[in-house]
Amino acid sequence: MPEITVVDVERVADDDGKTGRLVHIERPEEWAACPECGVISTSVRQRRTTRPRDLPYGEEPIEVRWHKRQFSCTEQLCPRKAFTESTAEIPPRARTTGRLCRAAAAQVASGRSVAAVGRQYRLSWPLVHRHFAIHADAVLLEPEPPQVLGIDETRRGKPKWFKDPATATWSRSEPFETNFVDLSGSGGLLGQAAGRTGAAVVEWLQARGPQWTAAVQVVAIDPAACYRTAIKHALPHATIVVDHFHLVALANKALTAVRQRVTREERGRRGRSTDPEWANRRRLLRAREHLSQRSFTTMWNALIDHEPSGQILTAWIAKEELRTLLACARTQAPRSVISHRLARFFSWCADSGIPELITLAQTIDAWWPETLAFITSGITNARTEGTNRLIKDAARVAFGFRNLNNQRRRVRLACTHHMINPAA
Repeated sequence: MPEITVVDVERVADDDGKTGRLVHIERPEEWAACPECGVISTSVRQRRTTRPRDLPYGEEPIEVRWHKRQFSCTEQLCPRKAFTESTAEIPPRARTTGRLCRAAAAQVASGRSVAAVGRQYRLSWPLVHRHFAIHADAVLLEPEPPQVLGIDETRRGKPKWFKDPATATWSRSEPFETNFVDLSGSGGLLGQAAGRTGAAVVEWLQARGPQWTAAVQVVAIDPAACYRTAIKHALPHATIVVDHFHLVALANKALTAVRQRVTREERGRRGRSTDPEWANRRRLLRAREHLSQRSFTTMWNALIDHEPSGQILTAWIAKEELRTLLACARTQAPRSVISHRLARFFSWCADSGIPELITLAQTIDAWWPETLAFITSGITNARTEGTNRLIKDAARVAFGFRNLNNQRRRVRLACTHHMINPAA
């Protein structure tokens, strides 16, 4: 540390027989400036010894003894009669060195919990968190506007049940956070808004200002109607892109619903491991190109032989038709090919007469402008989904959060740490 000189080092042993080092330090200058008036003083009033905690060095523990001097202020008009010498690394009344606090803050910023870092450095939880907050606030600046914005939600905490005293009915409340992610640059997690409503999205976007919102050209979302309505209100000039992963998930959900309904109608019970449709449930949800010829043949023949209505295979073909339509984003197919595959998907769902497939086709039709925007641009919400995983990991490391501001600071730093510090 600057302005500090090591006077002596002793090897000591504690009550348990563990050896360590006792380091004696002092400030070499024989003078000090009064912090009140700035007058230099060489009049030593008394000497004191403090025990500031410092960074560990090596395998053995280290204890520091700072032999400080208390000076008398020689300025008669100064209201302060005495002062004790200090340095920038060990300010007045400090019990820890500055580099120890910075190291603890860096450990928390790297992904460790505050409690674990406090146990390692023998520091209290409030002290470690206070210095982490100082470190995070200095690093996390106001985000720059991205050209492509991703929006998604994550659940914060466990769901709770509340009883209405007037009606005596119970209602479930799930705390959610809406996340805003930079999909075109290195901004990472730009911020969070409480709830997963359109009003929360509009409020967060309008708080950024008109210049910020004008820079956003594309917004990638899941098929959530409240987010689409909010974006059209707050960013009327932006193009909305729906993520294809969730569209395929809707098709898989419809396929599972058809399989479960057919099993209940034909067998009068839930599916069992002896039922061919239940035994092939994972093959039904897997992409066709990821199935070997043997697995595909096994699934197809089992359903042909034991499911006479053919509804399950019809739903599986509808799912594959939708995947073929969405695959035009990878091949950059012309608009004529896209229209042909869309018509083939709609015709197959309509001719099947299966209610689950008709609902799926209606959903695709309602979201077709956003789906077409994905096919032509290829923009996905994958980075937002990855950010959601980092948010959940940060909550697990901290064993949950009680303070919303602490959570948002910790989560945002965890999601942008590798971007702020590329070498970390």
